[in-house]
Amino acid sequence: MLNRLPSSISALLDSRSEGHSLPAGLYTREDVFEADIEVFFHKHWICVGLDCDVPEPGDATVIDIGKTSLILLRDDDGEIRVLHNVCRHRGSRLLDPGKTIVSKLVCPYHTWTYELTGELSYAPHMGKEFDKDCRGLKPVTFKSIGGLIYVCLSDNPPDDIAVLEQTMTERLAPYDIRNAKVAHQTDVIEDGNWKLTMENNRECYHCSANHPELCVSFVDLDFGFDPETLSPEDRAQAEEHFRLYEERTRAWEADGFPSAAVEQLTDCATNFRTQRLIISGAGESQTHDATAASSRLLGQMTRKDLGDTHLWGHNSWNHFMGDHAVVAIVIPLSAGKTLVRTKWLVHKDAVEGVDYDLDKLTDVWVQTTDQDADLVARSHAGTLDPAYQPGPYSRFSETNLDKFAAWYIDRMRAHGY
Repeated sequence: MLNRLPSSISALLDSRSEGHSLPAGLYTREDVFEADIEVFFHKHWICVGLDCDVPEPGDATVIDIGKTSLILLRDDDGEIRVLHNVCRHRGSRLLDPGKTIVSKLVCPYHTWTYELTGELSYAPHMGKEFDKDCRGLKPVTFKSIGGLIYVCLSDNPPDDIAVLEQTMTERLAPYDIRNAKVAHQTDVIEDGNWKLTMENNRECYHCSANHPELCVSFVDLDFGFDPETLSPEDRAQAEEHFRLYEERTRAWEADGFPSAAVEQLTDCATNFRTQRLIISGAGESQTHDATAASSRLLGQMTRKDLGDTHLWGHNSWNHFMGDHAVVAIVIPLSAGKTLVRTKWLVHKDAVEGVDYDLDKLTDVWVQTTDQDADLVARSHAGTLDPAYQPGPYSRFSETNLDKFAAWYIDRMRAHGY
């Protein structure tokens, strides 16, 4: 691996200054993109979908990550499976990208046929001595954590996923995401590098200037501010907000809802953060008026005042509220193109137009995602400019970006770059 890519990738990693954004080449170069796919999307755990993407036996969906294509499906016994989308005959793709319903997996090339467990059941004209038992579809290592599907394409998946699993299994249980349904999905292709997409999501320094819809319910102070620049009135408001945070967190946890921040952001392989956040205004949901979008609450939820359980990883961010959830999955397409796939989840029995209004459910994050796509495109265009020079992160509002950059460098080094 050390000799496979130009040594200048190592030089780029060396040139990153603590507290500053990454050198331009780490955002823009195709050889760095290929290294990113290998390291962060093949050798680390990534979120690719949901149990409720495939609610019934025979439901299947294909997810492409770089040159790798995966089939997420539910077999005839109702079990989730993740399989490589590669026929064991001559390598043909079995299914096309997107959702489908299948009774068996049939290769369109020579009709090799696989059960939904991946076992090869039919291979015509291969002779009586042909052993089908060793020609099943290759399985993918995966975990369903509270209904979120994480996969790792490595033969040695990082074991610190256990911290995420232990933390989120308990926190997500009341929402019963496994038995939710996807009410809506959007795919937005951003004109920027995947790391810029993730950096943009990890700070709210930009929120007040760019996300008026989100700021009705989302409190930008939650992710840092410079107290010296606040007026006495704003400083008093901030102090009251954090006093309220301590009070709410104690009350939520006393009622059996884990809420305090849990972070695994440095000195780790599996990067994540979670915390129960206060919802501003009416305090119920991330909608245009901060009231619930669905009258039918998720899972076993009986309350609308439990805030927003947020969770991010290195290719996803999520918001779980009493009435609905928003799950965003990031898949790099090239050095300068990134797919952001957003899903809105509601109770499996909620009826559109009766229990929820689709526009109210989706409008805040549809607009926020479009606004972010514009910001990421502007950022990426800037990194391509010869005038670009890594700039300093705010020590108040962008500390998580500094941690992400340091983690990125550390993980690249751990894999030989």
